[in-house]
Amino acid sequence: MKASNFLYYKNWAVAGNVSTEGKYAFKILNSLKNSGFNVVGINPKNITESDFEYMKKTLSNVHVLDLCINPGRGIDIVKAARVAGVDKVLVQPGAESREILDFCNDNGMDVICGCALVELSKRYGNQSIV
Repeated sequence: MKASNFLYYKNWAVAGNVSTEGKYAFKILNSLKNSGFNVVGINPKNITESDFEYMKKTLSNVHVLDLCINPGRGIDIVKAARVAGVDKVLVQPGAESREILDFCNDNGMDVICGCALVELSKRYGNQSIV
C-alpha cells in the first residue's frame, strides 16, 4: 500500500500539536478538513494515562491515524488506536521509530512513512493546503 491509498478513507485522526497554527499537525488537520475528510485532532500534551479510555473512544470511528508527533509519545497513541480498531497509520517524517513500525507490523496494521500534505497536494492541488 502507498500513502496515497490512505486518501480513499474519509475518517482520520491527526496526533500532534493540532492547536498551534504553523505546526504541521495543525496544517494537516485543517488541510484534511478543507478537502472534505472527517478528522479529529489529538493533542497528546493534553492527554494523561487516565485518558486512555477517552482516546480509544475518540479513535473508534477512525480509519487512518496520522502521527505528527515525537515517536516516544506516538507509540502510546498507536497502541490505543489498535485497541480502537484502527488499522492504518501514516507516520510523518520525524515521527517514525523502529518501535512504532514494529508494533504496527506485528499487530496487522498497515503502516506507511509519508506526508499527508504531499499526498493531499497531489490529489487535490494546493487549494487544500493550509
